[in-house]
Amino acid sequence: MMKNMRILVFAVVVAGTILTPILSGCTPTTQGTDTLKVVTSTSHLKYIAERVGGDLVDVTSIVPASQHPGDFDATPGDIKKLTEADIFLVHGFPGETFVPGLVESADNPDLKLVTVKVDGNWMTPSVQVEAAEIVARTFAREDMDNENSYLKRADEYSTLVVEKNTEIQQRLKGTGIVGTPTLCSFWQAGFARWLGLYVIETYGPAELTPQDTQSLIDKGRESGVTLVIDNVHSGKDAGKAIAEELGVARVIILYFPGAFDDTETWEKAIDRNVELILDALGH
Repeated sequence: MMKNMRILVFAVVVAGTILTPILSGCTPTTQGTDTLKVVTSTSHLKYIAERVGGDLVDVTSIVPASQHPGDFDATPGDIKKLTEADIFLVHGFPGETFVPGLVESADNPDLKLVTVKVDGNWMTPSVQVEAAEIVARTFAREDMDNENSYLKRADEYSTLVVEKNTEIQQRLKGTGIVGTPTLCSFWQAGFARWLGLYVIETYGPAELTPQDTQSLIDKGRESGVTLVIDNVHSGKDAGKAIAEELGVARVIILYFPGAFDDTETWEKAIDRNVELILDALGH
């Protein structure tokens, strides 16, 4: 069981919980030291599974890091991955419509479908911490002999996340970006607010009509918006016309690790997002 668990309060984010005591009364379905075969829907879950599982798990992902789950079409190769898997980790996103059909096609009675349901933007620290807890709990249920290892690794990853949060908050001090009026992709609003930006309005995930675009331009002008944030994984050019009309900076940032070179980990991906936004604002 985890030791000295306590709630971590981030400087800007809502408090996240690090690994609470878990697994009371659980019955193991996997014994011994066999490697757990894990399939994840996205690169976020793949990275967390690798950090929590270490050499006790074999992890593969389905949706390419540069693609939004809602735009993904499964292949026969994806079905094969699930026929040989012990666990399938998904987010429960509305866009993961491929999941039920994929599981049915795999026809694997031993497969455990686990939804790592965490509210908020997955690039923010609090979501990473909570997701690591859920993944650790999941692995320990299936492999109780290695429970302590999963919990220890998840605790170590949570510590890393907290340290990265502190590092970024220190970096943001003195930049003056807090309160910057911003128009933002729906998917990136949580990340923008975590940075301290003032999100005037969000847009998407549906395609913008000319009327939608004009309304956002009007609101941006009225509110003195100086930044437009698009999402590389969905509607990456949705805010282009808005930014051009307002004459303000525009940036396209990541929702999933690995979409840009050298962003394969959460730490590298969040650093890239912060760097892009600071550059766009002239810092």
